[in-house]
Amino acid sequence: MRLPTALLCLLAAPVALAQDPVPPSAEPPAFSACLPGLVARAREQGVTPALAETQLGRLAADPEVLAATQRQAEFEKPVWAYLDAAVRDEVVADGRAKLAAEASLPTIESAYGVDRHVLVAIWGIESGYGAVLDDPRKVRPVLRSLATLACAGGPRASTWTEELVAALRILDLGRTTPERLTGSWAGAMGHTQFMPTTYLSHGLDFDGDGRADIWASAPDALASTAQYLRSLGWRPGESWGGEVVLPAGFDYRLADETTLRPLSAWRDLGVKPAGGQAIGTDADTARLVLPAGRRGPAFLLRPNFQVLLGYNAAFSYALAVGHLSDRLRGEPGFVQAWPRDDRPLSTDERREIQSALEAKGHPVGGVDGRIGPRTRAAIRAWQAGAGQVPDGYADSGLLDRLRTGN
Repeated sequence: MRLPTALLCLLAAPVALAQDPVPPSAEPPAFSACLPGLVARAREQGVTPALAETQLGRLAADPEVLAATQRQAEFEKPVWAYLDAAVRDEVVADGRAKLAAEASLPTIESAYGVDRHVLVAIWGIESGYGAVLDDPRKVRPVLRSLATLACAGGPRASTWTEELVAALRILDLGRTTPERLTGSWAGAMGHTQFMPTTYLSHGLDFDGDGRADIWASAPDALASTAQYLRSLGWRPGESWGGEVVLPAGFDYRLADETTLRPLSAWRDLGVKPAGGQAIGTDADTARLVLPAGRRGPAFLLRPNFQVLLGYNAAFSYALAVGHLSDRLRGEPGFVQAWPRDDRPLSTDERREIQSALEAKGHPVGGVDGRIGPRTRAAIRAWQAGAGQVPDGYADSGLLDRLRTGN
């Protein structure tokens, strides 16, 4: 089952959890009052009553879980800072070692048609190739995390409740033990960070020991991930895309993130692969994206990139997976430098940009402080009308121009 985009937007890679711990606070009375309702919901969904009551009845809220929802690296860091952390030289070296050592990868690639380099990239970014699974600073009891989120209320409470019930079903089915049912603050589990509902739908026993053990068995986790990517529409034999070089005088309005054109059409517009790496055949389609505006790298993104966004909806995450997979394959880094001298905008400043655009008649789809495709489209529209280069990039210069009207 594909996770809702709203939930995927909350899932953080392990780097997002490497923060100072939040001081414990008194448990909110609402949490204890909420637990009986969660037990009742689990029983309604067929979980053994005694299991639900035993596992949920003794829980206490986790204050660090709620704090973690506000510090997600994929959404808060500049894209280059996220890539710096996710695609470090040691991560590449460790990944190449895993490619050589993990004997199941060729068979998994053959069975499901998903490039082994992509699978290993996901493995590395999600759990440090399994290294974080034994780190108590980064993993925690899944039931406690999900119950905390479910009882916090809000529009996602029903989703967290569904995940909590699925986690209880995992125990009820004997797939693992309560002690081993650990994961991220959001309940993502195992080597490749599956949510409980995804595990129940796509968890595979690939090593043949009789259970789908995504916590201890790398073959099970990698095969489950490959099968899940195929269910999201992964196209065997195709790339995720790649970096390109734009010609002088390029019309940046064409980098609208949504319009698919054949690669031959992009070539006719003067767009060339950076570093000479082929992105696909002339008939293949791609969309053009400039995550850091005209001063940063440009990318032609193929349909498989959209599949990576289905695994985790953060653009920085999907780009990191694609880039790490290329590095594992032996390809070089990006040709165009990132605009590292840009000052990162605060959440309030990003909201100010969105509010100003709305006031000027350019809808952004909600003032939430996250610069997504609709906000970038609004920026391009305002830039074009103001005689600016319409690259859709939100930086301090844009904020200043919106403030002054220049």
